Amino acid sequence: MRKRTSVVLSVSVAALAVVSTAGLVQAQPDGSAAPMGEVYGSFEVTGIEVDTRGKTADAARMAGWREAQRKAWQKLTQRMGKSANLSDSAVDAMVSGIIVENEQIGPTRYIARLGVMFSRQRAGPILGVRAQITRSAPMVVMPLQWSGGVASGFERDSPWGQAWNRFRAGNSSIDYVRLTGTGPDAMLLNAGQASRRGRGWWKAILDQYGAKDVLIPEVVLRREWPGGPVTAEFRAGFGPDNRQISRFTLRIENGDGLPALLDEGARRIDEAYQNALASGLLRPDALLGYVPPAPVTEEVPLTDEPVDGMIDPLATPAPATQVSVNVQFDTPDAGDEVNGELALRAIPGVRSAATTSLALGGVSVMRVTFDGDVATLRAALEERGWQVQEGPGTLRIRRAGRSPAGQ
Repeated sequence: MRKRTSVVLSVSVAALAVVSTAGLVQAQPDGSAAPMGEVYGSFEVTGIEVDTRGKTADAARMAGWREAQRKAWQKLTQRMGKSANLSDSAVDAMVSGIIVENEQIGPTRYIARLGVMFSRQRAGPILGVRAQITRSAPMVVMPLQWSGGVASGFERDSPWGQAWNRFRAGNSSIDYVRLTGTGPDAMLLNAGQASRRGRGWWKAILDQYGAKDVLIPEVVLRREWPGGPVTAEFRAGFGPDNRQISRFTLRIENGDGLPALLDEGARRIDEAYQNALASGLLRPDALLGYVPPAPVTEEVPLTDEPVDGMIDPLATPAPATQVSVNVQFDTPDAGDEVNGELALRAIPGVRSAATTSLALGGVSVMRVTFDGDVATLRAALEERGWQVQEGPGTLRIRRAGRSPAGQ
């Protein structure tokens, strides 16, 4: 008998056309198969045991899937406290996916443990529940794994990251933004980023993914010997400060069961996040959404009467002096870069201030356009507590009492 595990097929039995190639079962375009992951907005029932027979392997398998749908519907209605006996065709129309947890396929016999997903939109009215669920703000999920004393986020593929890719969040109230780990993901969301608290840098990262905050599910794996017992300590972290929501420990006696152990850990952490959302603890950090207020400008009333101090539009304007100067400033972290730009923009006469060279942990450079001369800009900076050194077309500024970067 052939064996397969952990496959989600997002089709109904009636529409499925199956072929077998090198032990892999796939659905054809008229009944396409979803990749391993989630089908949003579904009721999920797992652990359905079937043992069916048929004239062919495919017939036995179809019979097993139909039986699993009937059993799953009965189990779902009991869970919801309802009683709804429907025909096989009616049940089949509500199925959005079949989860193959484990199966053995023989010439005329099919033995499997299956899961069934029912469309929330179609099954909800029958079960007396809302078709949609209220979800949280979008949050980037950053799985962090410790193994052998080494931490890894997205800089390398890990069993913990794979478990979160397998996790089906269709029934969760958490709106997870799950990443592939390719492109800039490995650089932006590595293990070191989990311990950085600077809101400016976190906001820049989250804006790249359209998220409002970050979730950091963490696992520490301890193996007694290769292939032997594995103890996993799980921790549900939240936000740039990585605040703890929940912590628990699971253990298996055989290393071959590690994927199942991590799947269970992901499921329990999701429950912890959902409970935190319901209790009001899982709210996006207000500092991550901070937008500096726009400067208030006074409106001049329209009138035909002359107003003292009003500029005559026919008069020749006096020539104005405007300079562009490079300003060097210390940036130990991303927050200093944001704060430096805001401080320069707050000076009267500054038209623009934008960082042109960013060096975290060193000296960055911003280009500042100022209505006036360099001496006036220098005086304005010194009035606000900056130490200023002037060079050709450049100002070097630092806060009083702060040592130069790199010293």
